[in-house]
Amino acid sequence: MNQHKKYYMTPEGVKKLEDEVEYYKTVKRKEVTEKIKIALSFGDLSENAEYDEAKNDQAFVEGKIAQLEAMLRNAVIIDESQIDNETVNMGCKVKVKDYDFDEEVIFKIVGSTEADPMEYKISNESPVGEALMGKRVGETIEVPIPDGISKYEILEITR
Repeated sequence: MNQHKKYYMTPEGVKKLEDEVEYYKTVKRKEVTEKIKIALSFGDLSENAEYDEAKNDQAFVEGKIAQLEAMLRNAVIIDESQIDNETVNMGCKVKVKDYDFDEEVIFKIVGSTEADPMEYKISNESPVGEALMGKRVGETIEVPIPDGISKYEILEITR
């Protein structure tokens, strides 16, 4: 039996992926088809760099579409209304005290496809996200990083 990776996503993440698939199917496919038509007009395909490049672009676009569609097929949508505030789980927001920088930070725990550290959306598979999963308010975690260990205290868990 073939085991497929599950992609945990919020409803917004699924919508973003669906929009991306639509963009590749409509806009990018048309662009590549036009490139191929133009390249074919140059004649001899054996020495036609434009044609080779256009075919490579086509392979990339079709591969990207297949990848995105597979992610959508294997998506597990996080129902944020079902999230309890007792333990850290997918889809919740966690306010932590970051002892390295002596500041409070709010992370949102998301699946790997939605992770965006610049927006404090961290994956449940990341070192910090994985260490936070299942923990409760008041607990302290230590996460190995290249420079040593980062320490966080969980201050609050919300939806």
